[in-house]
Amino acid sequence: MLDDEIMLDDEIINNNKKYWNDHADLWFGTTALPEYGVRFPTEDDLHLFGNVQGKRMLEICCGSGHSLVYNAKRGAAELWGADISMKQLENASRLLVDEGYTAHLLCSKMEDELDVPKDYFDYVYSIYGIGWTTDLQGTFDKIASYLKKDGIFIFSWHHTLNYCVSWSCDERADVFDGDKLYMTRSYFDESYFKMPVHGSEIVLCNRKLSTYINALAKAGFVIEQLVEDNDKMAREAESDLDPKTRKAKMLPISFCIKARKL
Repeated sequence: MLDDEIMLDDEIINNNKKYWNDHADLWFGTTALPEYGVRFPTEDDLHLFGNVQGKRMLEICCGSGHSLVYNAKRGAAELWGADISMKQLENASRLLVDEGYTAHLLCSKMEDELDVPKDYFDYVYSIYGIGWTTDLQGTFDKIASYLKKDGIFIFSWHHTLNYCVSWSCDERADVFDGDKLYMTRSYFDESYFKMPVHGSEIVLCNRKLSTYINALAKAGFVIEQLVEDNDKMAREAESDLDPKTRKAKMLPISFCIKARKL
């Protein structure tokens, strides 16, 4: 249920696609490798990918192409990227040309079968993109089909608790201990909701961590690592830092999963 209105999957996808086509430039270069998410350790800290020299890599929701360039600079042999937004892909194409790299770019929904080779890739990854899917199990099943045996799937997204808890500060307190977190949404509520952003609306589903984990298992993956830590800034947050950092001191804002295809 979405604000008492039932929306079909295609309506949700088209709504979000319009947002990205209209606002792609505002997100140019944000939340891309080596960054995984908000107030979150980077790939330089986690080393989830390891050595990608000579590897074939596919990025789901490749956005402005900065993660593709990151892996190109680390020696990846073959780069593919898919995104629902043509405007994002235009930005990615220009960036790749400017940086002197090439990639196969596809404008497609991740829910659909991508026009890519099967059992081919060493890595499939998505940085803050997978959570947009309207068909989590179908998306994971398709990603598994693109990977070689023992291929690696890495993705990050908003932590479920981030949308369940709001931050508030007791104005009478001048120390961090005066901060409070309030539950504003049930952790178990996986219904779609609208969120105003940049004068538009996006539509998201806040899935439980177990939903992601169980869908991965059903698709034939084994989880090698689940990360829900915060970064050094959040761990050392003091009362004069911004609310997002202070919230991250108390709960995870993002999470990342590394899984291997059996």
